[in-house]
Amino acid sequence: MTVSTQCNFKSHLTQLLRQSAQKILSSDEKLNIELARPKQIDHGDYSSNLAMQLARQMRKNPRDIAMILIDALPDSPFLEKAEVAGNGFINLFLKVSAKQQCLPTILQQGDQFGHNQLGKGQKIQIEFVSANPTGPLHVGHGRGAAYGASLANIMVANGYSVTREYYVNDAGRQMDILALSTWLRYLELCGFVFSFPENAYQGKYVIAMAKLIHEAHGHRYVHQTDSILLALAQVDTPLDADEQLDRLIAIAKETLGEDYAYIHNFALTEQLGDCRNDLMEFGVEFDTWFSEQSLFDSGMVARAIQLLDQRHALYQQDGATWFRSTRFGDEKDRVVQRENGQYTYFASDIAYHLNKYERQFSHIINVWGADHHGYIPRVKGAVSALGFDSEVLEIALVQFAILYRDGKKVSMSTRSGEFVSLRELRQEVGNDAARFFYVLRKSDQHLDFDLNLAKSQSNENPVYYVQYAHARICSVLTQWGEDETELQIVDTHLLISPAELILLQKLIDYPDTLEAAARERAPHLLAFYLKDLASEFHSYYNSTRFLVLEQPLKLARLALIAAIKQVLANGLKLLGVSAPSKM
Repeated sequence: MTVSTQCNFKSHLTQLLRQSAQKILSSDEKLNIELARPKQIDHGDYSSNLAMQLARQMRKNPRDIAMILIDALPDSPFLEKAEVAGNGFINLFLKVSAKQQCLPTILQQGDQFGHNQLGKGQKIQIEFVSANPTGPLHVGHGRGAAYGASLANIMVANGYSVTREYYVNDAGRQMDILALSTWLRYLELCGFVFSFPENAYQGKYVIAMAKLIHEAHGHRYVHQTDSILLALAQVDTPLDADEQLDRLIAIAKETLGEDYAYIHNFALTEQLGDCRNDLMEFGVEFDTWFSEQSLFDSGMVARAIQLLDQRHALYQQDGATWFRSTRFGDEKDRVVQRENGQYTYFASDIAYHLNKYERQFSHIINVWGADHHGYIPRVKGAVSALGFDSEVLEIALVQFAILYRDGKKVSMSTRSGEFVSLRELRQEVGNDAARFFYVLRKSDQHLDFDLNLAKSQSNENPVYYVQYAHARICSVLTQWGEDETELQIVDTHLLISPAELILLQKLIDYPDTLEAAARERAPHLLAFYLKDLASEFHSYYNSTRFLVLEQPLKLARLALIAAIKQVLANGLKLLGVSAPSKM
């Protein structure tokens, strides 16, 4: 495919430099040639430090090497000139005509412009959100959802085959606490009076689930509650709060017998359904919802532990089975099976990763909260101990978002029920603002989410600023009133003003930005790009008339802003944000 078809000038110029270097080097070694966008316009469209890379090998001054490389550059229909700058940088200038020729390409390719085949033939799994289904998603989960969904879209645009996966933590203690909490609220509705445990789940959603059970089944699940009421009344016990909660769970299981499974599954189904709906409304969908319980039911956990044992990665101590995670950089060894025979959460996590590797993904990306940073060495260690390449597994850390309203921090606490839910956030600021604000910073950096700013209709609000650029262009094209497909074949040679040349270069940068966002697992690069493109457009809009009398100039300018509209829409779609035609 030709450069003019793809507007991939960066790749073209990289190849020119590679051919130039091969002419002057005696070896055929592969060079890591990188091109950067200079901050100053007079420094060219791209810049390379190749001469400085070759200085030691060639034993010459980098500036002299740069001159030799420039002299050896092959002819190109797109390169205007090359200059030496500073200590030996090579600055490359594209022909204006090359930039102008990209507009028809953008308009013809439409929503496919910028897509590439970087990941062709590679299967990638992105597992994200994976919140315990013990209550509504909160704003911290929202950032992971926005990041994971945007990254998945970007990877697809780069040619990867992507599986979006949610790991459902439907086994273990937290679900038991939710089941207990729901049953106790149900007993209150049945007329029982007692002190509700402070470390059980306190949210209104628990009471709502209890009401549903009560309305459907009346007193069906009261049973003989003397033992649970007695345990609730014994506040002055030698047990700490968590031990007392575990005691209550055990009594609930014994009291309810087979009916405990109904309470447990009802709470799980309700919360998981709420989670699914919340995420779907947020524009986040998954290909697979993977059950943790299935790992136990299928024997995968037992098999994973057996494999580790066969590979001498386990040992017995104090009746428990330990994984030798210190061999892999962890601060201490970890229990995988307790003395009572129960597997730990880490054991099921090992089994889950065994399952992932057996599905033969080229890349496995886990999106975790930043508080799980210490968990990375033991998981990667377990992967290595199982005999797999731990480099296939990538961990993307996401910091929680901190909400501010009227300049004051908004507090949140999951167990107490005082948190701000993702649904509440979306209702207050809208899906678009939430999705865009969440990816405005690098995922592992703290994010201060200003609720007032997200709702404002001002240039300071980045999502409004980008969407407004798209709507402004739609308004101009509507005033023009002709068929936009005509703009795909217009003559663009009249686009020569400094503002127009800057915009042309920004449009050319879009495919490179999309590729960089995939390579670096960094949706924020796309968000930054859209802000910059919108800023350049607004400046151009405020200083330029589009519907001028001169037909060729009018069509050229309309083609330019139509291409800007297309790129804005493409980028916003990948970030899960709408591109409105009116605002």
